[in-house]
Amino acid sequence: MELQKFSYDNKIVKQFAYATMLWGLVGMLVGLIAALQLFIPALNFDLPYTSFGRLRPIHTNAVIFAFVGNGIFMGVYYSLQRLLKARMFSDFLSAIHFWGWQLIIVLAALSLALGYTTGKEYAELEWPIDILITLIWVVFGWNMFGTIIRRRERHLYVAIWFYIATLVTVAMLHIVNSIEIPVSLTKSYSWYAGVQDALVQWWYGHNAVAFFLTTPYLGLMYYFIPKAANRPVYSYRLSIIHFWALIFLYIWAGPHHLLYTSVPDWAQSLGVVFSVMLIAPSWGGMINGLLTLRGVWDKVREDIVLKFMVVAVTAYGMATFEGPMLSLKSVNAIAHFTDWIVAHVHVGALGWNGFLTFGILYYLIPKMFNTRLYSNKLANLHFWIGTLGILLYAVPMYWAGFMQSSMWKDFTPEGQLKWQFLDTVTKMIPFYAARAVGGTLYLTGVIIMTYNLIKTVKMGSFTANEETEAMALSGEYHSHAKDHWHRWIERKPIQFMIVSLVVVAIGGVIEFVPAFLVKSNIPTISSVKPYTPLELEGRDIYVREGCYTCHSQMIRPFRSETARYGEYSKAGEFVYDHPFQWGSKRTGPDLAREGGKYPDSWHYNHMLEPNSMSPGSIMPTYSWLLDDDFQASGIGAKIRAMQTLGVPYPEGYDKIAEADMMKQAEQIAASLKKDGIETDAQKEIVAVIAYLQRLGKDIKNADQTLTTK
Repeated sequence: MELQKFSYDNKIVKQFAYATMLWGLVGMLVGLIAALQLFIPALNFDLPYTSFGRLRPIHTNAVIFAFVGNGIFMGVYYSLQRLLKARMFSDFLSAIHFWGWQLIIVLAALSLALGYTTGKEYAELEWPIDILITLIWVVFGWNMFGTIIRRRERHLYVAIWFYIATLVTVAMLHIVNSIEIPVSLTKSYSWYAGVQDALVQWWYGHNAVAFFLTTPYLGLMYYFIPKAANRPVYSYRLSIIHFWALIFLYIWAGPHHLLYTSVPDWAQSLGVVFSVMLIAPSWGGMINGLLTLRGVWDKVREDIVLKFMVVAVTAYGMATFEGPMLSLKSVNAIAHFTDWIVAHVHVGALGWNGFLTFGILYYLIPKMFNTRLYSNKLANLHFWIGTLGILLYAVPMYWAGFMQSSMWKDFTPEGQLKWQFLDTVTKMIPFYAARAVGGTLYLTGVIIMTYNLIKTVKMGSFTANEETEAMALSGEYHSHAKDHWHRWIERKPIQFMIVSLVVVAIGGVIEFVPAFLVKSNIPTISSVKPYTPLELEGRDIYVREGCYTCHSQMIRPFRSETARYGEYSKAGEFVYDHPFQWGSKRTGPDLAREGGKYPDSWHYNHMLEPNSMSPGSIMPTYSWLLDDDFQASGIGAKIRAMQTLGVPYPEGYDKIAEADMMKQAEQIAASLKKDGIETDAQKEIVAVIAYLQRLGKDIKNADQTLTTK
């Protein structure tokens, strides 16, 4: 066979490595600021661009898609070339991928700071950026499959299986969840409404964790742990079971984010069953990773790369045990909407994603720059500071979550709620402070790592094109008696991709078809009407300010919730909500029945100075709502978009919507004037008040008879 000389492209790996460090620092710094804002509201600075509601999605997008995203591409571009014994298919496509991804990150940060958001968690970016993401993902896939097709290694190693599953599933998730109706360049409405939107969103949201934060990192685990330990993977057969079981089961688990909500019971039950089954493949992967290190534990104690990776895989095991446990209804009844979920998420994010990324960086940078690590002492300091940071972050949040839930559900002997919601907020402040200390330590560790790696780079000499050689791939393949049955598909990348797509699509199809096509799954309520133009505008402002990050609009059928908030939520209440606003965290109280609870002046003063209405509140001020005008002239386009989505506004209503809008605004301005508040009717605060006063009104004192349209 012919021995061919070629080179690996290290330049693209270096670029993604640098971007990983940069965006890691930025994303974690924004997260720390947001954490501080929860007990020091003054750090919101009374500015729209720095308020918690806008910083929180910047933080989540930065750490998921900027830090972890660049970390994925760094590891994939390095490992893929070596596993396939081939240079990346196109240096040009690699460059487009890198710079295109960085452009997406910058546009995401700017647009979210400016309030351009869809209001869907982890999918907040507006439609032009969604299209750009799709195009860049196609470039990545083109480059990856081009490399696979011209490989010099016939069989596809297990890491590549996970890369392929990531490619096809993320594409499917992104496209389905991002279907929306554009109103303008910076505004769109989700194609789905209410219960359907919730199902699609958490099918996406849960599987963004599965197929962006998990499967590509499992691929990296299967490559870098054996490389760093100089040991083969513990079990090839276990890796096969791990892969196929994981990608099949994961896609079904999204509804476990929606337990005790208005989602049909059958969908909730599916989410629970498949979530519990996920323990097996998840722990199979953890065991395969850890047992790869059998016989080299002395090396683990000394090798900084393996230290980070062992903690990462252990954190993966902890998070993937806790996730299925949280999907049990009895546990979910306690944990949902509390800080317990925040702790759970960050054990995975900081431990699994963070530490594995750090281990890969410590492995790659010295290797590509042909030098040793500048300082093992600094790396060890990073390891221990980071580990302590995770503990100081997670433990207070677990404790806070238990306390929150207990206080929310606590009744006096006379049968009255024992605590006001604000009492539970003030009790959280010490835990939020402790969490910020943990976050500070973790960020300090990242700063130490960045310094250490910069010094390492300066010591070394970078090899942009790493020369190597390998045998050309023969056109013939002769099977052997001992070949494993799985080998046939490992030799066929296109077929492998198609089978992977079918396996992951099954769960989504079975969950969505009944919810979308069987009307009785979402019974409607005759008294529920579309939002008025002013209420629709107020809702858009509410979404823009990220209010859903702290407030839910979903009252679960528990005695404690109905006693505190009112009648539990029904599926038919949300048929005109594009997007849904059920939320995933209650830092503030639920707002599903907020309408009519307080006078207009209360809401005005609450937005201007929350503490004046709720002493001890940690809510930021929203003074700009009192100064800025809403855009009445754009309401016609919004009404037309809603009509396209099936909202039953009368034909031609878009022509008179602005007049109706201003009429209601004048009424609210007059109401405020009676309480001594002078404001122009076209201020944004007036629209927000209109929306808040509408919440829950349709079913209060109304006929609760369900009808099926």
